[in-house]
Amino acid sequence: METVETTSEPARRRRPGPRRALTEDEILDAATTLLDQGGLDAASVRGIAARVGVAPNAVYTYFPGKAAVFEALVERLLGEVDHDAFADRSRPWRERVEALALELRERLSAHPGAVPLLVGGPLNGPHALAINERLLQLLADAGLNPGDAARAAYLLFAYVVGSIALEVSDARQPGRLSPESERVATRQVTFSATPTDRFPLSAAAAATRAGYISTEQYLWRLRRILDGLTAWVSSTAANPRGNLVVAQGADSSTRRAR
Repeated sequence: METVETTSEPARRRRPGPRRALTEDEILDAATTLLDQGGLDAASVRGIAARVGVAPNAVYTYFPGKAAVFEALVERLLGEVDHDAFADRSRPWRERVEALALELRERLSAHPGAVPLLVGGPLNGPHALAINERLLQLLADAGLNPGDAARAAYLLFAYVVGSIALEVSDARQPGRLSPESERVATRQVTFSATPTDRFPLSAAAAATRAGYISTEQYLWRLRRILDGLTAWVSSTAANPRGNLVVAQGADSSTRRAR
């Protein structure tokens, strides 16, 4: 009897107990991994459930469907953005916009599979709204009125997300992005083969085209947008009723044409 009890005790300790309760973070972790490894198609509710070791119904206990999982995932990703990088109102507004753009690019590029979710879904969660609020504040600090600040905020966010989405799609396969220098070098090989007889301008710009996905060109394009906003602020400050004059002129021209 003593021998049986001695050998069965370790066996009882090795026997697995009931699985602990599932958490939302576990579901989102699984969804993020599947997105990064296999893209949108891989992150199904069934796939998520299999990764965390539960039946699909267990996932539905926390989220009504895949769309809700994706919305929560985007919110969590945006919640990781460091506001200190662009919230300091003592810094020039353009520096703060650049800091935000670089911070978003770093956070989103770390999970390329999740980037398309920002293009296809509503960004109305608390973390998304907090970023938008900060952006509206710094554009107000730049001298834009509330309406123009809102338009400019959308322009800037669309540029940032669109640029990152194109950068991710350029990789053409799921998974973490390879180092920027490697991706630019691969593009350089591709674009250097552009036929000079048929596309001379494209061939001459091969090096620049290869660098579209680089940080340098990301900031170059952003700065040209900021140049336009700076000029707009200056023009409206010099002629605060300029918008009204243009609108009235357009209406008069339209009436004359009729």
